[in-house]
Amino acid sequence: MVFLLLATSLLVGGCTENAPNEQNSTQAQETVVIGTKLFQESYITAHMISLLLEEEGYETEVKENLGGTLVNYEALKKGDIQSYVEYTGTIYSQILKKPPLEEWDPAVVYNESEQGMLNSDGIVIAARLGFEDAYAIAVDRNWAEANGISRISDLAPYAPDLIMGTDPEFATREDGLPQIARVYGFTFKSYNSMAPGIMYEAFKNKEVDAISAYTTDTRNDLYGLKVLEDDKNALPPYDTVILVSRDFAQKNPQAFEALKQLDGRIDQETMRGLNSEYDISGREARDIAHDFLVNESLISA
Repeated sequence: MVFLLLATSLLVGGCTENAPNEQNSTQAQETVVIGTKLFQESYITAHMISLLLEEEGYETEVKENLGGTLVNYEALKKGDIQSYVEYTGTIYSQILKKPPLEEWDPAVVYNESEQGMLNSDGIVIAARLGFEDAYAIAVDRNWAEANGISRISDLAPYAPDLIMGTDPEFATREDGLPQIARVYGFTFKSYNSMAPGIMYEAFKNKEVDAISAYTTDTRNDLYGLKVLEDDKNALPPYDTVILVSRDFAQKNPQAFEALKQLDGRIDQETMRGLNSEYDISGREARDIAHDFLVNESLISA
């Protein structure tokens, strides 16, 4: 239903743009600003958005490290940025403030997120990229194997002695450590909140014992982390989506259609590989995005 309503509104917007005496040239558009969060995946996917729009003639600017969830979302609502990449579990729990489901269902979370943003804030999903980048609790692999730990519930006897490293949001957001404490019934000795890259480095340097890892991050393997099974299903699904405002979509149907080309294009292993190019090979996010889009025949070389 949401898609049909949006499609209808886009057609109306398209007719308006093509009215006599009005320009419909992409060269007349203002610069499209794309926000990012504080980690490599957000940079790479933002540059994919940028390059797809540039292929259509738009001027773009990527604001790397704009901020966390609410900074980017508020900027999108206000029109300070026109797009950014978000995750359905985050939309559901942090932006829309919906209570946890008794049993997490990716389809329900997606549909509630899509409808909720449209109704509350006029924000729409341009594409569902095809992969999930979920939060996970991760510990040292050798330590986990030595102690028979494979699930989050296995941490219960050890958690009071463990220092937890988290990204800037996970420690306090309702779908993060508070949810772990509610569902699993334990808390960690302490936690240190830091930027994602610093969090991984803190684990590497043995400054923390566990971290709020990202499931698409290749540093999990590089640094010898064991990602633990969420055996009590505490954490929601985090499918990756491109967000734009309804106003932007209506005024720029060509841009909206360009972004839809990314729908279902990236699976989890592909994203892990792209992240690896940034973290391990040291390539620039824009170059990684460019090569991916060229290989997918979505932009010219």
